[in-house]
Amino acid sequence: MTENEAMQNAIQEAYDGINAGDGGPFGAVVVKDGNIVGRGHNRVIKNQDPTCHGEMEAIRDACRNLGTFDLSGCEIYTTSEPCPMCLGAILWANINRVYQGCNIQDAEAIGFRDKRFYDHLQGNSSLLTVTELNRTGCKELFNDYKNLEDKKEY
Repeated sequence: MTENEAMQNAIQEAYDGINAGDGGPFGAVVVKDGNIVGRGHNRVIKNQDPTCHGEMEAIRDACRNLGTFDLSGCEIYTTSEPCPMCLGAILWANINRVYQGCNIQDAEAIGFRDKRFYDHLQGNSSLLTVTELNRTGCKELFNDYKNLEDKKEY
């Protein structure tokens, strides 16, 4: 499968989602060794869940299909530049290559607010207040986990 064919599959995923009334124009596919292993489109409206972005859905699908949380060796093709949440998921999944169609400014131009979140992460706005609370208890939890004999590292 060529890069253009993979991106065309991501675009079709987005159209499928729009036509079903599932959410915005965001579709994605995860590819490994030239084969699509995961598909997803925006299902925020359908599932009433703000985490159901196209990339997140494609990553979840790929993990189910491959039976792993580690998508090393995979690439993701997405119709728009990943938002901070999706970018984080891509990094946590060990996907090391992203092909994107539109950029963050294109998404903003059609009414999506991704740019505000990027501005916040860069310190240019204050959308969120974070407060540390009960660090001692949480450190104890972390130490208990660290000392487990049989655990999986992420």
